[in-house]
Amino acid sequence: MEVEETRPLTTKDSEPKLFATSDERFRNAQPSPVKGSPPENWLALPPAQFRELNYRFGSSGTGEVYVSLASGAVADNVNRWRGQFGVAPLTPEEFDAALKTPIAGTEGVWVVASGEYGSGMGASAKPGYGLAGVIAQVDGRILTLKMIGPEAEVEAEKPALKAFAASLEMIR
Repeated sequence: MEVEETRPLTTKDSEPKLFATSDERFRNAQPSPVKGSPPENWLALPPAQFRELNYRFGSSGTGEVYVSLASGAVADNVNRWRGQFGVAPLTPEEFDAALKTPIAGTEGVWVVASGEYGSGMGASAKPGYGLAGVIAQVDGRILTLKMIGPEAEVEAEKPALKAFAASLEMIR
């Protein structure tokens, strides 16, 4: 049997991109709903699954900074991050007293930890790592800004991370 039907081309038809990455082929190509002004010394990377904004930092080349939109509650996400370093969850009283910092027009919880980092994603634990980040509820969504890397490099970048957090905004 031979098919002999045709249809006119529309604006939705486009030339296929040869050698496209999986991310280019399968990621929702919508622009990020978050924007900000990262420091010049951070290397901008393409967005990835669960990473709206994505950067590398530090002399080792292993430091990561990324912005994500998550689900759940702020306290649950704070305690999940702490758990990745084997740190006990915050009590409700400790959570209420936690340091706050500006992010995306509101205040978020400032999270820090150091030691052995286990991402829980099947990777080996990494000793001597540090975490700094901010988690906030913005427009009914959980916005996270997470910095992970060698402890000394994270410590050195904390002021830049706070400035970046304050520059973030949700695009409505």
